[in-house]
Amino acid sequence: MRIILLLAVFLAEFNCAAAQWNWTNVDSSFGDLPPSIHVYYTETPTEAKPNKAYYVSIDMNDRSVNFSARVGNGKRLTPQQYYQTEHQPLLVMNCTFFEFVRNSNLNVVMRDGKLLSYQVQQTPAKGKDSDMYHHFLGSAIGINARRKADVAWLHVDSFSRFPLATQSPIKSWKDGVPNPPASSFLQQGKFKKWKMETAVGGGPVLLQQGNVLITNNEERKFAGTAIKDKHPRTAMGYAADGRLILLVVEGRNPGKAEGATLTQLAEMFRQLGCVEALNLDGGGSSCLLVNGKNTIQPSDKEGQRPVPAVFIVEKNRP
Repeated sequence: MRIILLLAVFLAEFNCAAAQWNWTNVDSSFGDLPPSIHVYYTETPTEAKPNKAYYVSIDMNDRSVNFSARVGNGKRLTPQQYYQTEHQPLLVMNCTFFEFVRNSNLNVVMRDGKLLSYQVQQTPAKGKDSDMYHHFLGSAIGINARRKADVAWLHVDSFSRFPLATQSPIKSWKDGVPNPPASSFLQQGKFKKWKMETAVGGGPVLLQQGNVLITNNEERKFAGTAIKDKHPRTAMGYAADGRLILLVVEGRNPGKAEGATLTQLAEMFRQLGCVEALNLDGGGSSCLLVNGKNTIQPSDKEGQRPVPAVFIVEKNRP
């Protein structure tokens, strides 16, 4: 029985690694775009299941475009509403996880080098451990003033201007301390100030040093067997040649697009030549607009889900 189980795991990993997605340039479907921005589409089945996905490639060295983020300041807006209120940027994409009571982000958001949103770094345990707390670090992707991207795990303190970042994941832990001191995290890794101009958080990290290494358990995001669940996906990564990749996968559309697992999503980024990649909020939130036009079909029956933050790419204003 053990041999059979091991063989099944090997075959699943082999099938994912063997999957090859064929991408078609569809720039002409989305109006005028700068030469540094290209849109690609695939309907290549994923492990024999129907699939629809788009990605946008952006040359970060093109200074005619600007990377930024917007928050709803206590409100949630649809990506289309952000597109209208933010002077019709080139790209609008959902990003952070959030909670519905106060419409607040659960991850980092940075704009113009300033923290607009902090991240949740602990959650109460449940059941027999209801007097305990899970402690963990979330992850984010950022772009600095030199237009270089980075994915890192962050410790965020409201008393500090910049987050502290480590390039190695920190193992989560559980104890009875509701608010552990920063040293509880910082003694576990090498941290530096993360001086980013623009950043958005999510999780888990999908790709590290060009390899599929998913930190869902360390970040307590889709931990355990949830890594295998298929959903609509939003994610972002970057390649060594300076390309920023924004990727969305349609899902929950039976017979047409069934979504992707985190492993399949990571493999897409690896095949696109990315060095690092990060999962963002998916499911009904997944949405990417190019010149105000939808790419994937949102999975909510109402259409685009209102979200409290978006990542945007816009033309530099004179």
